[in-house]
Amino acid sequence: MKETTFRIKNMVCEHCGEVLESKLNEAGFVVESMKLGAIKLQEPVSKQQFSKLTNIVRQNGFEIISDKSSQLVEHIKHLIIDIIYGRNKLEGNLSEYIVANIHKDYQHLSRLFSGVEGKSIERYFILQKIERAKELIVYGEQNLSEIAFELGYSSQQHFSRQFKKETGLSPSHFKEIKEQKRTSIDRL
Repeated sequence: MKETTFRIKNMVCEHCGEVLESKLNEAGFVVESMKLGAIKLQEPVSKQQFSKLTNIVRQNGFEIISDKSSQLVEHIKHLIIDIIYGRNKLEGNLSEYIVANIHKDYQHLSRLFSGVEGKSIERYFILQKIERAKELIVYGEQNLSEIAFELGYSSQQHFSRQFKKETGLSPSHFKEIKEQKRTSIDRL
């Protein structure tokens, strides 16, 4: 094999990447770089090493994605997660941001994403924002207006309407009951 970069499914937080990088280093792989959803090794791996790499990745709850369609979908997911968690700023609209980062036609990416995930990119983006909002509400460190601003809503009212549409609860009611279970972002 000549590949050195591998897309990883379900790697959704930096801690996940750090754990996986540590395990790979322990197994003798030299990780050149690690970012959400991808690892880059310094050297290409043999078929035997690839089998070992695959086992380590699976043992840590992840999966190497080999087909190009799934790789593109995971790339889109990670771009969205980076926006939601403030690692990247969304300037303009989501479709332009995705095209600028992936360099493919948005209609193609949109059809591909919907076909693989069963929901549109925009729907996935909204679900991610709502889950992040739940997390921020539970933390209790920001008021609802600050949360709406952080998540890119045009107003607190728009945020509240979308939150209620998705959860059945207003953000203030959710804040009061806090027991509402969150959905893990890798299950959206």
